[in-house]
Amino acid sequence: MQVDFYQLSRDPAESALAMIADKALETGEPLLVVSADDAQLARISEALWSRKGSFLAHGAVGGPHEERQPILLSDRVEPANAARFVVFADGEWRDEGLKFERVFLLFDGSTIDQARATYRMLDGRDDVQRRYFKQEEGKWITAA
Repeated sequence: MQVDFYQLSRDPAESALAMIADKALETGEPLLVVSADDAQLARISEALWSRKGSFLAHGAVGGPHEERQPILLSDRVEPANAARFVVFADGEWRDEGLKFERVFLLFDGSTIDQARATYRMLDGRDDVQRRYFKQEEGKWITAA
């Protein structure tokens, strides 16, 4: 499995999430987006619907046809849409992420210590590949 750490310094999670969702959907994989913050989930939903160029179809857990949603927004790690990719948009690691093929952990200055602890915790695991990205001059770059 792969865990991608995205350090948010310029853009909020909802902006980064649209880019990640685009890439995930290109692979044909549904995506589960998890946040314990209902207001953040609402901002993410708005960002996906109002995306420039074309909206990214999505729904909320417990909503109509949740099992068919290409992007499912939830406050818990239960992939009703059979997602193998999950985004932890609120910067909080959940061990249930280890059951997925790919995890995206979005974090900012307020959750950087938790992200660093998670990065260290996953170190040395043969079954986990870690990658770290940060924003530099408006682009995402791989950080060492």
